[in-house]
Amino acid sequence: MRHRKRTAKLGRTSEHRNLMLSNMVCSLILHGRVTTTLAKARAARSVAEKMVTLGKRGSLHDRRLAISRLHQADAVHFLFEEIAPQHKERPGGYTRIIKKHQRQGDAADVAILEWVTEALPQDPKKAKKAKATKPAEDKAPAETETPRKDEATEGTAESKATTPGAAETEVKAEEIQPESAAEDKGEDADSDKSKA
Repeated sequence: MRHRKRTAKLGRTSEHRNLMLSNMVCSLILHGRVTTTLAKARAARSVAEKMVTLGKRGSLHDRRLAISRLHQADAVHFLFEEIAPQHKERPGGYTRIIKKHQRQGDAADVAILEWVTEALPQDPKKAKKAKATKPAEDKAPAETETPRKDEATEGTAESKATTPGAAETEVKAEEIQPESAAEDKGEDADSDKSKA
């Protein structure tokens, strides 16, 4: 029984299979995409993603591990210098498999193995956190401005109003005024401060 054995043998010995997959990954690194059968693409995807992970780490030891697996120094150099930096922020899933058609001679499923080049979509949770922090930052300056306006309105209301009812009508009238008038008052207060 082959329970828990997920290696695709692909009808080859282990040495032949490993060399074929390393050559396929080198072609993917150098050319950006490879057209092959679906089974081979799935087997090569695993090797390619592990090589990108080594490239992202970028140490000398990782470079030597990649060369020992791929056997082509130029492909490893291109992987570490060009491909790995493109996927620096991506946590995985560096390749995609696109199914094409069945091959005419043996009806094998043909697929394209290629690098993912699109930018990462933002995580909805992170986007919500970013939105939540921005309004909080916007509210902080507004709260500092609000007491100044209240202090100014309290001072004018106390000086003008002699009865409590008159002060309430004065405050209600200020709330009804359009925003442009309220901004003009704020600018007048700022100009008074600059004069003093």
